[in-house]
Amino acid sequence: MIPRYSRPDMTAIWEPANKFRIWFEIEAHACDAMAELGVIPKEAAKEIWDKGDKPYTQERIDRIDAIELETKHDVIAFTTELAEQVGEPARFVHQGMTSSDVLDTCLAVQMKQAADILLADIDKLLGALKRRAYETKLMPVMGRSHGIHAEPTTMGLKFARFYAEFARNKVRLEAARADIATCAISGAVGTFANIDPRVEAHVAEKLGLTPEPISTQVIPRDRHAQYFATLGVIASSIENVSIEVRHMQRTEVREAQEYFAPGQKGSSAMPHKRNPILTENLTGLARIVRSAVVPALENVALWHERDISHSSVERMIGPDATVTLDFALNRLAGVIDKLVVYPDNMLGHMNAFGGIHDAQRVLLYLTQNGASREDAYKIVQRNAMRVWKSFGIDQDNPDTPPVLDDVEKEAANHDNRLAFFLSHDPSLADVLSADDLKKLLEKDSVSYHTARVDDIFARVFGSD
Repeated sequence: MIPRYSRPDMTAIWEPANKFRIWFEIEAHACDAMAELGVIPKEAAKEIWDKGDKPYTQERIDRIDAIELETKHDVIAFTTELAEQVGEPARFVHQGMTSSDVLDTCLAVQMKQAADILLADIDKLLGALKRRAYETKLMPVMGRSHGIHAEPTTMGLKFARFYAEFARNKVRLEAARADIATCAISGAVGTFANIDPRVEAHVAEKLGLTPEPISTQVIPRDRHAQYFATLGVIASSIENVSIEVRHMQRTEVREAQEYFAPGQKGSSAMPHKRNPILTENLTGLARIVRSAVVPALENVALWHERDISHSSVERMIGPDATVTLDFALNRLAGVIDKLVVYPDNMLGHMNAFGGIHDAQRVLLYLTQNGASREDAYKIVQRNAMRVWKSFGIDQDNPDTPPVLDDVEKEAANHDNRLAFFLSHDPSLADVLSADDLKKLLEKDSVSYHTARVDDIFARVFGSD
Protein backbone atom coordinates (compact mmCIF):
# COMPACT_ATOMS: atom_id res chain seq x y z
CA MET A 1 0.00 0.00 0.00
CA ILE A 2 1.65 3.21 -1.20
CA PRO A 3 0.72 6.24 0.96
CA ARG A 4 0.43 8.39 -2.18
CA TYR A 5 -2.62 6.38 -3.27
CA SER A 6 -4.07 5.51 0.15
CA ARG A 7 -6.85 6.90 2.33
CA PRO A 8 -6.72 6.34 6.10
CA ASP A 9 -10.14 4.73 6.65
CA MET A 10 -9.43 1.98 4.12
CA THR A 11 -5.84 1.38 5.16
CA ALA A 12 -6.96 1.05 8.79
CA ILE A 13 -8.97 -2.04 7.85
CA TRP A 14 -5.78 -3.87 6.91
CA GLU A 15 -3.63 -2.66 9.80
CA PRO A 16 -2.53 -5.27 12.39
CA ALA A 17 -4.54 -3.56 15.12
CA ASN A 18 -7.83 -4.12 13.28
CA LYS A 19 -6.89 -7.64 12.23
CA PHE A 20 -5.95 -8.74 15.73
CA ARG A 21 -9.06 -7.09 17.15
CA ILE A 22 -11.21 -9.17 14.79
CA TRP A 23 -9.24 -12.30 15.69
CA PHE A 24 -9.90 -11.62 19.36
CA GLU A 25 -13.62 -11.12 18.79
CA ILE A 26 -13.83 -14.39 16.84
CA GLU A 27 -12.14 -16.30 19.65
CA ALA A 28 -14.07 -14.53 22.45
CA HIS A 29 -17.47 -14.94 20.80
CA ALA A 30 -16.67 -18.60 20.20
CA CYS A 31 -15.88 -18.96 23.91
CA ASP A 32 -19.23 -17.36 24.79
CA ALA A 33 -21.05 -19.87 22.60
CA MET A 34 -19.10 -22.80 24.04
CA ALA A 35 -19.83 -21.55 27.56
CA GLU A 36 -23.55 -21.50 26.81
CA LEU A 37 -23.28 -25.05 25.50
CA GLY A 38 -21.48 -26.15 28.65
CA VAL A 39 -18.23 -26.95 26.86
CA ILE A 40 -16.18 -24.45 28.86
CA PRO A 41 -16.90 -22.65 32.15
CA LYS A 42 -18.89 -19.43 31.84
CA GLU A 43 -16.49 -17.75 34.24
CA ALA A 44 -13.64 -18.50 31.85
CA ALA A 45 -15.48 -16.94 28.89
CA LYS A 46 -16.20 -13.84 30.96
CA GLU A 47 -12.60 -13.53 32.09
CA ILE A 48 -11.36 -13.84 28.51
CA TRP A 49 -13.43 -10.76 27.64
CA ASP A 50 -12.52 -8.90 30.83
CA LYS A 51 -8.77 -9.37 30.53
CA GLY A 52 -8.32 -9.75 26.77
CA ASP A 53 -10.58 -6.98 25.51
CA LYS A 54 -7.86 -4.35 25.27
CA PRO A 55 -6.63 -2.20 22.35
CA TYR A 56 -3.98 -3.79 20.21
CA THR A 57 -1.29 -1.22 20.83
CA GLN A 58 2.00 -1.21 19.01
CA GLU A 59 3.55 -2.84 22.07
CA ARG A 60 1.14 -5.79 21.83
CA ILE A 61 1.62 -6.05 18.07
CA ASP A 62 5.40 -6.09 18.49
CA ARG A 63 5.05 -8.85 21.09
CA ILE A 64 2.96 -10.98 18.71
CA ASP A 65 5.53 -10.43 15.97
CA ALA A 66 8.33 -11.48 18.30
CA ILE A 67 6.53 -14.69 19.22
CA GLU A 68 5.89 -15.44 15.55
CA LEU A 69 9.61 -15.19 14.85
CA GLU A 70 9.99 -18.24 17.08
CA THR A 71 6.78 -20.18 16.34
CA LYS A 72 6.66 -19.43 12.62
CA HIS A 73 2.86 -19.43 13.01
CA ASP A 74 0.82 -16.25 13.17
CA VAL A 75 -2.30 -17.58 14.92
CA ILE A 76 -0.28 -19.43 17.57
CA ALA A 77 1.69 -16.22 18.16
CA PHE A 78 -1.60 -14.39 18.62
CA THR A 79 -3.11 -16.92 21.04
CA THR A 80 0.16 -17.04 23.00
CA GLU A 81 0.14 -13.29 23.50
CA LEU A 82 -3.55 -13.44 24.41
CA ALA A 83 -2.75 -16.05 27.05
CA GLU A 84 -0.22 -13.64 28.53
CA GLN A 85 -3.05 -11.14 28.94
CA VAL A 86 -5.77 -13.53 30.12
CA GLY A 87 -3.88 -16.06 32.17
CA GLU A 88 -5.22 -19.53 33.08
CA PRO A 89 -8.63 -19.26 31.29
CA ALA A 90 -6.78 -18.87 27.98
CA ARG A 91 -6.55 -22.67 27.84
CA PHE A 92 -10.17 -22.62 26.63
CA VAL A 93 -9.41 -20.30 23.73
CA HIS A 94 -9.42 -21.87 20.26
CA GLN A 95 -11.17 -25.04 21.47
CA GLY A 96 -11.87 -27.31 18.49
CA MET A 97 -10.91 -24.58 16.06
CA THR A 98 -8.28 -24.42 13.36
CA SER A 99 -6.29 -21.44 12.16
CA SER A 100 -8.37 -21.01 9.01
CA ASP A 101 -11.48 -20.54 11.15
CA VAL A 102 -9.88 -17.37 12.46
CA LEU A 103 -8.08 -16.26 9.31
CA ASP A 104 -10.92 -16.79 6.85
CA THR A 105 -13.61 -15.37 9.09
CA CYS A 106 -11.43 -12.33 9.76
CA LEU A 107 -10.77 -11.85 6.06
CA ALA A 108 -14.51 -11.96 5.42
CA VAL A 109 -15.04 -9.20 7.99
CA GLN A 110 -12.27 -7.09 6.49
CA MET A 111 -13.55 -7.51 2.94
CA LYS A 112 -17.05 -6.62 4.13
CA GLN A 113 -15.69 -3.52 5.86
CA ALA A 114 -13.81 -2.58 2.70
CA ALA A 115 -16.94 -3.07 0.59
CA ASP A 116 -18.85 -0.70 2.86
CA ILE A 117 -16.31 2.04 2.21
CA LEU A 118 -16.28 1.32 -1.52
CA LEU A 119 -20.07 1.46 -1.67
CA ALA A 120 -19.98 4.87 0.00
CA ASP A 121 -17.36 5.93 -2.55
CA ILE A 122 -19.61 4.85 -5.41
CA ASP A 123 -22.51 6.81 -3.90
CA LYS A 124 -20.30 9.89 -3.84
CA LEU A 125 -19.36 9.38 -7.48
CA LEU A 126 -22.97 8.74 -8.48
CA GLY A 127 -23.95 12.02 -6.86
CA ALA A 128 -21.36 13.95 -8.86
CA LEU A 129 -22.31 12.22 -12.13
CA LYS A 130 -26.00 12.88 -11.61
CA ARG A 131 -25.48 16.55 -10.83
CA ARG A 132 -23.31 17.08 -13.90
CA ALA A 133 -25.72 15.09 -16.07
CA TYR A 134 -28.57 17.45 -15.26
CA GLU A 135 -26.36 20.51 -15.61
CA THR A 136 -25.38 19.50 -19.15
CA LYS A 137 -28.53 17.59 -20.08
CA LEU A 138 -29.12 19.38 -23.39
CA MET A 139 -25.58 20.63 -24.04
CA PRO A 140 -24.89 19.40 -27.60
CA VAL A 141 -21.66 17.60 -28.36
CA MET A 142 -20.57 15.58 -31.34
CA GLY A 143 -20.90 11.86 -30.75
CA ARG A 144 -18.06 9.80 -32.10
CA SER A 145 -17.81 6.20 -33.15
CA HIS A 146 -14.35 4.75 -33.86
CA GLY A 147 -13.11 8.23 -32.85
CA ILE A 148 -14.81 9.74 -35.93
CA HIS A 149 -17.67 12.24 -35.96
CA ALA A 150 -20.96 10.32 -36.00
CA GLU A 151 -24.12 12.16 -34.91
CA PRO A 152 -24.81 14.71 -32.17
CA THR A 153 -25.47 13.67 -28.59
CA THR A 154 -25.30 15.70 -25.39
CA MET A 155 -22.77 16.05 -22.64
CA GLY A 156 -25.54 15.17 -20.22
CA LEU A 157 -26.01 11.81 -21.91
CA LYS A 158 -22.31 11.09 -21.43
CA PHE A 159 -22.61 11.71 -17.70
CA ALA A 160 -25.88 9.76 -17.55
CA ARG A 161 -24.26 6.81 -19.29
CA PHE A 162 -21.47 6.73 -16.74
CA TYR A 163 -24.01 7.11 -13.94
CA ALA A 164 -25.90 4.05 -15.17
CA GLU A 165 -22.64 2.10 -15.40
CA PHE A 166 -21.67 2.87 -11.82
CA ALA A 167 -25.20 2.18 -10.62
CA ARG A 168 -24.73 -1.32 -12.04
CA ASN A 169 -21.35 -1.51 -10.34
CA LYS A 170 -23.01 -0.68 -7.03
CA VAL A 171 -25.41 -3.59 -7.47
CA ARG A 172 -22.48 -5.87 -8.35
CA LEU A 173 -20.53 -4.80 -5.29
CA GLU A 174 -23.52 -5.24 -3.01
CA ALA A 175 -23.87 -8.80 -4.31
CA ALA A 176 -20.13 -9.46 -3.86
CA ARG A 177 -20.28 -8.07 -0.33
CA ALA A 178 -23.15 -10.37 0.55
CA ASP A 179 -21.38 -13.34 -1.01
CA ILE A 180 -18.10 -12.80 0.83
CA ALA A 181 -19.67 -12.15 4.25
CA THR A 182 -19.52 -15.76 5.45
CA CYS A 183 -18.15 -17.34 8.61
CA ALA A 184 -16.43 -20.70 9.03
CA ILE A 185 -15.85 -22.09 12.53
CA SER A 186 -15.91 -25.74 11.53
CA GLY A 187 -12.55 -27.06 12.72
CA ALA A 188 -10.05 -29.26 10.94
CA VAL A 189 -11.20 -30.21 7.41
CA GLY A 190 -14.57 -28.60 8.11
CA THR A 191 -16.37 -31.57 9.71
CA PHE A 192 -17.35 -29.94 13.05
CA ALA A 193 -15.92 -33.06 14.71
CA ASN A 194 -14.43 -31.02 17.53
CA ILE A 195 -16.77 -28.04 17.70
CA ASP A 196 -20.54 -27.58 17.70
CA PRO A 197 -22.02 -25.85 14.60
CA ARG A 198 -23.93 -23.61 17.00
CA VAL A 199 -20.61 -21.96 17.86
CA GLU A 200 -20.22 -20.97 14.23
CA ALA A 201 -23.78 -19.64 14.10
CA HIS A 202 -23.17 -17.52 17.21
CA VAL A 203 -19.91 -16.04 15.90
CA ALA A 204 -21.51 -15.33 12.53
CA GLU A 205 -24.39 -13.47 14.14
CA LYS A 206 -22.10 -11.36 16.32
CA LEU A 207 -19.88 -10.38 13.37
CA GLY A 208 -22.70 -9.70 10.90
CA LEU A 209 -21.86 -12.73 8.77
CA THR A 210 -23.71 -15.84 7.63
CA PRO A 211 -22.45 -19.37 8.32
CA GLU A 212 -20.68 -20.94 5.36
CA PRO A 213 -22.98 -23.82 4.25
CA ILE A 214 -20.03 -26.14 3.71
CA SER A 215 -16.43 -25.27 4.29
CA THR A 216 -13.57 -27.69 4.01
CA GLN A 217 -10.92 -26.16 6.17
CA VAL A 218 -11.29 -22.90 4.31
CA ILE A 219 -14.12 -20.79 2.98
CA PRO A 220 -14.49 -21.61 -0.75
CA ARG A 221 -12.44 -19.20 -2.82
CA ASP A 222 -15.01 -18.70 -5.58
CA ARG A 223 -16.51 -16.14 -3.20
CA HIS A 224 -13.27 -14.21 -3.07
CA ALA A 225 -12.83 -14.51 -6.83
CA GLN A 226 -16.22 -12.91 -7.41
CA TYR A 227 -15.31 -10.09 -5.03
CA PHE A 228 -12.04 -9.23 -6.73
CA ALA A 229 -13.55 -9.67 -10.19
CA THR A 230 -16.16 -7.09 -9.19
CA LEU A 231 -13.42 -4.71 -8.10
CA GLY A 232 -11.81 -5.27 -11.50
CA VAL A 233 -15.03 -4.38 -13.32
CA ILE A 234 -15.36 -1.20 -11.26
CA ALA A 235 -11.75 -0.33 -12.09
CA SER A 236 -12.48 -0.76 -15.78
CA SER A 237 -15.45 1.58 -15.45
CA ILE A 238 -13.14 4.15 -13.87
CA GLU A 239 -10.84 3.82 -16.86
CA ASN A 240 -13.82 4.12 -19.20
CA VAL A 241 -14.67 7.55 -17.79
CA SER A 242 -11.01 8.56 -17.63
CA ILE A 243 -10.39 7.78 -21.29
CA GLU A 244 -13.35 9.96 -22.29
CA VAL A 245 -12.01 12.88 -20.26
CA ARG A 246 -8.50 12.41 -21.63
CA HIS A 247 -9.77 12.49 -25.18
CA MET A 248 -11.93 15.56 -24.60
CA GLN A 249 -8.95 17.40 -23.11
CA ARG A 250 -6.75 16.94 -26.17
CA THR A 251 -5.69 20.31 -27.56
CA GLU A 252 -7.41 19.82 -30.92
CA VAL A 253 -10.62 18.74 -29.15
CA ARG A 254 -10.76 20.75 -25.90
CA GLU A 255 -14.40 20.05 -25.17
CA ALA A 256 -13.66 19.46 -21.48
CA GLN A 257 -10.69 19.36 -19.17
CA GLU A 258 -9.69 18.56 -15.64
CA TYR A 259 -9.79 21.48 -13.23
CA PHE A 260 -6.42 23.24 -13.13
CA ALA A 261 -5.80 24.83 -9.74
CA PRO A 262 -4.13 28.23 -9.26
CA GLY A 263 -0.40 27.72 -9.01
CA GLN A 264 -0.56 24.25 -10.55
CA LYS A 265 2.13 23.40 -13.07
CA GLY A 266 1.61 21.12 -16.06
CA SER A 267 5.17 20.46 -17.18
CA SER A 268 8.65 21.02 -15.82
CA ALA A 269 9.81 21.98 -19.31
CA MET A 270 6.79 23.50 -21.07
CA PRO A 271 4.98 26.21 -19.11
CA HIS A 272 1.98 26.19 -21.46
CA LYS A 273 0.96 22.61 -20.65
CA ARG A 274 -2.23 21.59 -18.84
CA ASN A 275 -2.21 17.82 -18.81
CA PRO A 276 -4.97 15.35 -17.83
CA ILE A 277 -2.79 13.94 -15.08
CA LEU A 278 -5.61 12.80 -12.80
CA THR A 279 -7.38 10.68 -15.39
CA GLU A 280 -4.07 9.35 -16.69
CA ASN A 281 -3.30 8.36 -13.10
CA LEU A 282 -6.71 6.69 -12.84
CA THR A 283 -6.03 4.70 -15.98
CA GLY A 284 -2.89 3.36 -14.36
CA LEU A 285 -4.54 2.64 -11.02
CA ALA A 286 -7.27 0.69 -12.81
CA ARG A 287 -4.57 -1.64 -14.12
CA ILE A 288 -3.36 -2.29 -10.58
CA VAL A 289 -6.83 -3.20 -9.34
CA ARG A 290 -7.45 -5.48 -12.32
CA SER A 291 -4.12 -7.21 -11.70
CA ALA A 292 -5.69 -8.79 -8.62
CA VAL A 293 -8.39 -10.57 -10.61
CA VAL A 294 -6.39 -13.38 -12.21
CA PRO A 295 -4.62 -14.41 -8.96
CA ALA A 296 -8.01 -14.42 -7.21
CA LEU A 297 -9.42 -16.68 -9.90
CA GLU A 298 -6.41 -18.97 -9.62
CA ASN A 299 -6.97 -19.20 -5.85
CA VAL A 300 -10.24 -21.05 -6.40
CA ALA A 301 -8.48 -24.35 -7.08
CA LEU A 302 -6.94 -25.61 -3.83
CA TRP A 303 -5.66 -29.05 -2.90
CA HIS A 304 -8.20 -31.29 -1.21
CA GLU A 305 -9.62 -29.75 1.98
CA ARG A 306 -7.08 -26.93 2.15
CA ASP A 307 -3.70 -25.63 1.23
CA ILE A 308 -2.21 -22.17 1.72
CA SER A 309 -1.31 -21.29 -1.86
CA HIS A 310 -4.08 -18.65 -1.69
CA SER A 311 -2.82 -17.09 1.52
CA SER A 312 0.18 -15.13 0.30
CA VAL A 313 -1.85 -13.86 -2.64
CA GLU A 314 -4.68 -12.55 -0.48
CA ARG A 315 -2.33 -10.89 2.00
CA MET A 316 -1.24 -8.72 -0.94
CA ILE A 317 -4.27 -8.28 -3.17
CA GLY A 318 -6.73 -7.74 -0.32
CA PRO A 319 -5.16 -4.49 0.89
CA ASP A 320 -3.74 -3.36 -2.45
CA ALA A 321 -6.90 -3.74 -4.53
CA THR A 322 -9.29 -2.22 -2.01
CA VAL A 323 -7.01 0.63 -0.96
CA THR A 324 -6.25 1.51 -4.58
CA LEU A 325 -9.88 1.34 -5.67
CA ASP A 326 -10.98 3.48 -2.72
CA PHE A 327 -8.48 6.14 -3.72
CA ALA A 328 -9.41 5.93 -7.40
CA LEU A 329 -13.16 6.25 -6.83
CA ASN A 330 -12.65 9.34 -4.70
CA ARG A 331 -10.26 10.86 -7.22
CA LEU A 332 -12.72 10.25 -10.04
CA ALA A 333 -15.56 11.83 -8.04
CA GLY A 334 -13.38 14.92 -7.66
CA VAL A 335 -12.58 14.99 -11.38
CA ILE A 336 -16.26 14.82 -12.32
CA ASP A 337 -17.26 17.36 -9.70
CA LYS A 338 -14.82 19.99 -10.99
CA LEU A 339 -14.64 19.03 -14.68
CA VAL A 340 -14.52 22.14 -16.86
CA VAL A 341 -16.65 21.92 -19.99
CA TYR A 342 -16.51 24.08 -23.10
CA PRO A 343 -19.96 24.16 -24.76
CA ASP A 344 -18.86 26.59 -27.51
CA ASN A 345 -16.11 24.20 -28.59
CA MET A 346 -18.56 21.31 -28.57
CA LEU A 347 -21.00 23.21 -30.76
CA GLY A 348 -18.18 24.39 -33.00
CA HIS A 349 -17.00 20.85 -33.65
CA MET A 350 -20.54 19.73 -34.37
CA ASN A 351 -20.98 22.42 -37.00
CA ALA A 352 -17.45 22.28 -38.38
CA PHE A 353 -18.15 19.98 -41.33
CA GLY A 354 -21.09 21.43 -43.16
CA GLY A 355 -23.99 19.49 -41.69
CA ILE A 356 -22.53 16.12 -42.60
CA HIS A 357 -23.79 14.68 -39.32
CA ASP A 358 -27.35 14.81 -40.70
CA ALA A 359 -26.59 12.28 -43.45
CA GLN A 360 -28.72 9.58 -41.83
CA ARG A 361 -31.75 11.90 -41.71
CA VAL A 362 -31.59 12.24 -45.49
CA LEU A 363 -31.04 8.50 -45.94
CA LEU A 364 -34.17 7.73 -43.91
CA TYR A 365 -36.21 10.38 -45.72
CA LEU A 366 -35.31 8.91 -49.10
CA THR A 367 -36.19 5.35 -48.09
CA GLN A 368 -39.48 6.55 -46.64
CA ASN A 369 -40.30 8.26 -49.94
CA GLY A 370 -39.74 5.40 -52.36
CA ALA A 371 -36.00 4.99 -52.81
CA SER A 372 -34.38 1.65 -52.08
CA ARG A 373 -31.99 1.67 -49.15
CA GLU A 374 -29.11 0.74 -51.45
CA ASP A 375 -29.78 3.61 -53.87
CA ALA A 376 -30.44 6.08 -51.06
CA TYR A 377 -27.19 5.11 -49.33
CA LYS A 378 -25.17 5.62 -52.52
CA ILE A 379 -26.72 9.03 -53.14
CA VAL A 380 -26.14 10.32 -49.63
CA GLN A 381 -22.65 8.86 -49.42
CA ARG A 382 -21.72 10.43 -52.75
CA ASN A 383 -22.80 13.86 -51.56
CA ALA A 384 -21.19 13.41 -48.16
CA MET A 385 -17.89 12.69 -49.88
CA ARG A 386 -18.31 15.94 -51.79
CA VAL A 387 -18.66 17.73 -48.46
CA TRP A 388 -15.34 16.27 -47.35
CA LYS A 389 -13.80 17.22 -50.67
CA SER A 390 -14.96 20.83 -50.31
CA PHE A 391 -12.99 20.90 -47.06
CA GLY A 392 -9.87 19.73 -48.91
CA ILE A 393 -10.23 16.04 -48.06
CA ASP A 394 -10.60 13.74 -51.05
CA GLN A 395 -11.47 10.38 -49.52
CA ASP A 396 -10.93 8.55 -52.83
CA ASN A 397 -7.54 10.14 -53.57
CA PRO A 398 -6.05 11.02 -50.20
CA ASP A 399 -2.51 11.45 -51.52
CA THR A 400 -3.27 14.28 -53.93
CA PRO A 401 -4.82 17.71 -53.38
CA PRO A 402 -8.48 17.65 -54.43
CA VAL A 403 -9.53 19.36 -57.66
CA LEU A 404 -12.84 21.13 -57.03
CA ASP A 405 -15.56 21.72 -59.61
CA ASP A 406 -17.64 24.89 -59.57
CA VAL A 407 -20.32 23.45 -57.26
CA GLU A 408 -17.70 22.25 -54.80
CA LYS A 409 -16.07 25.67 -54.81
CA GLU A 410 -19.41 27.38 -54.26
CA ALA A 411 -20.15 25.10 -51.29
CA ALA A 412 -17.64 27.03 -49.22
CA ASN A 413 -20.14 29.88 -49.03
CA HIS A 414 -22.77 27.73 -47.33
CA ASP A 415 -22.95 26.60 -43.69
CA ASN A 416 -24.84 23.41 -44.53
CA ARG A 417 -22.78 22.02 -47.34
CA LEU A 418 -24.55 18.68 -47.29
CA ALA A 419 -27.86 20.40 -48.06
CA PHE A 420 -26.19 22.45 -50.78
CA PHE A 421 -24.79 19.40 -52.57
CA LEU A 422 -28.03 17.47 -52.26
CA SER A 423 -29.91 20.38 -53.80
CA HIS A 424 -27.59 20.18 -56.84
CA ASP A 425 -27.90 16.40 -57.25
CA PRO A 426 -30.10 15.76 -60.31
CA SER A 427 -30.88 12.19 -59.21
CA LEU A 428 -32.90 13.61 -56.32
CA ALA A 429 -35.12 15.92 -58.34
CA ASP A 430 -38.09 13.53 -58.31
CA VAL A 431 -37.66 12.44 -54.69
CA LEU A 432 -36.39 15.42 -52.70
CA SER A 433 -37.55 18.85 -53.79
CA ALA A 434 -35.81 22.02 -52.75
CA ASP A 435 -38.65 22.81 -50.35
CA ASP A 436 -38.52 19.31 -48.85
CA LEU A 437 -34.79 19.60 -48.40
CA LYS A 438 -35.14 22.99 -46.75
CA LYS A 439 -37.75 21.67 -44.33
CA LEU A 440 -35.64 18.61 -43.60
CA LEU A 441 -32.23 20.12 -43.01
CA GLU A 442 -32.99 23.68 -41.97
CA LYS A 443 -34.99 22.35 -39.04
CA ASP A 444 -33.01 22.74 -35.83
CA SER A 445 -30.52 19.90 -36.05
CA VAL A 446 -29.76 19.92 -32.33
CA SER A 447 -33.36 19.55 -31.22
CA TYR A 448 -33.83 16.71 -33.72
CA HIS A 449 -30.99 14.74 -32.20
CA THR A 450 -31.88 15.55 -28.57
CA ALA A 451 -35.63 14.97 -28.80
CA ARG A 452 -35.45 11.75 -26.76
CA VAL A 453 -33.06 12.92 -24.05
CA ASP A 454 -35.88 13.22 -21.50
CA ASP A 455 -36.89 9.63 -22.21
CA ILE A 456 -33.34 8.41 -21.66
CA PHE A 457 -32.97 10.41 -18.45
CA ALA A 458 -36.21 8.91 -17.17
CA ARG A 459 -34.78 5.44 -17.79
CA VAL A 460 -31.56 6.25 -15.96
CA PHE A 461 -32.77 8.46 -13.12
CA GLY A 462 -36.38 7.44 -12.80
CA SER A 463 -38.96 10.01 -11.77
CA ASP A 464 -36.26 12.63 -11.14
